[in-house]
Amino acid sequence: MANPTQQAQIEALADNLSANADALHRRLMRAIRTPSPDGALPGISQGVAQALFENEVALRQRANGLYLDAAVLAATGLGTQQQQLLDLTALAQQKIDRIDRLKDLVDLAGELLSLGAAVAAGKPEHVLSPLEKLKHHIEAL
Repeated sequence: MANPTQQAQIEALADNLSANADALHRRLMRAIRTPSPDGALPGISQGVAQALFENEVALRQRANGLYLDAAVLAATGLGTQQQQLLDLTALAQQKIDRIDRLKDLVDLAGELLSLGAAVAAGKPEHVLSPLEKLKHHIEAL
């Protein structure tokens, strides 16, 4: 079974990194929009702005990696459902590539999000319902 405390700590760190990236973005955009005292140049140079944007992206990538780590930790509690989950999500990707109707795409995306949320929450007992809904939807396509 997954360690819920460790998973929660990893997610909290990812949340903090995401919040830091958001704050960095807001501050950077404010600096770009603020003219220099003489009114001739922006409040930040292009080189500094680019470096800060790169740092923002790196923070978001680190946060996403931590979210993935937390999801993997949660998925370890899935047992036999884990392979079914992997197979079904691979099949969903194939269906997404061939869906013609927008409604089917929206429905399938919603079911994938529900399944992902159940896995990320680290509650294997909540995975079965969204997994079954996704399976039936894919079979119907």
